[in-house]
Amino acid sequence: MTSDLSTPVLPVRDPAAAGIDERRIEQLAALIESHIERGWYPGAAIALARDSHLVLHREFGHARIETELGQPQAATRDTRWLLYSQTKPIFTSVIWMLVEDGLLRFHDPVAQYVPEFARHGKEDITLAQVLAHQGGFPSATLSSDAWEDHDLMRESVCDFRLDWAPGTKLEYHGASAHWVQAMLIEAVTGEDYRGVIDRRLLQPLGLSDVHVGVPDAHHDTLAGAYQGGPEGPYVLMPERNEPGFWRAGVPGGGGYASAVGVTTFYQMLLNGGILNGTRVLGPRTIEYVTRNHTGAMVDGRSVCPCTVGLACMCGGQLPPFGGWAARHRPVRSGMAASARLIPGPIPRQRCRSLTSPTRSSKSLCTASVSTK
Repeated sequence: MTSDLSTPVLPVRDPAAAGIDERRIEQLAALIESHIERGWYPGAAIALARDSHLVLHREFGHARIETELGQPQAATRDTRWLLYSQTKPIFTSVIWMLVEDGLLRFHDPVAQYVPEFARHGKEDITLAQVLAHQGGFPSATLSSDAWEDHDLMRESVCDFRLDWAPGTKLEYHGASAHWVQAMLIEAVTGEDYRGVIDRRLLQPLGLSDVHVGVPDAHHDTLAGAYQGGPEGPYVLMPERNEPGFWRAGVPGGGGYASAVGVTTFYQMLLNGGILNGTRVLGPRTIEYVTRNHTGAMVDGRSVCPCTVGLACMCGGQLPPFGGWAARHRPVRSGMAASARLIPGPIPRQRCRSLTSPTRSSKSLCTASVSTK
């Protein structure tokens, strides 16, 4: 595999020296190995940071199995895993940065920045409502033709139709809200959103193994995306295993990262917006966006009570299969895996002292994160 990963961005510390019970790590490793043996997913990677030190990274099984993608490839430190909805906090961090710059304001209507977004009754939808999953268009979709044609992307987003009156409900917008954010980034910066994320966020933090839009030179580092599980063989997901998708950087679910890379990103959030002396966000911004901005409401998709900040879930209940995969207040650890489970009865074992992975019909576990 091609790699530009020499040393982690975070300094390395022995787990015991960081106060981590190594027996729990071995319990977690045994659990993952048993999952792979039982066919839950072909491979996985875990990482854990504490107090701005990397205390664990470990890889298991295969990043790619023998399919149309070629011969099997073992999971390695360099492997970039499809993040699904863990793309969301990476993406929205740049929106928060643009608010700090004064280019956007949370409570302004989106149509103030992109006037044609006002079509079909959307003239009063604010950026805050979009971020809090209260925009009113959870079912809106975008054609893959717009992945590279960003004029078409803007036109399509502006043509979104409402499912319900903005601000009156809470319902997870799995993809549509982040296409609005992509349009806004491009409208106020005049640049491709992928380039803005790389220039403003990833490069300053040294996160060369985190991508929203994967350059061609790194395509051979990407884990395959499969559907399957205990009841049958793995099946390649064609729409997630082609260069157009890899390059696109689909805002709500098309990012890629190594387990160490996404853990390092979360450590920055946990630190209040700074990492190794490089500040990308202010602590007051992070405190504000992680407040409860929706009150006590029931999410219309998961039918679970929850409280939501400006692009993060602040509290409440996760549904059995993790519809809120974007829950990213940085206080948990988890893992990345290469298979999507077909919904079915899944045991709910959790290594509560070390990890609490989200189980989802979309992706068994989405990402690893940092703890203090």
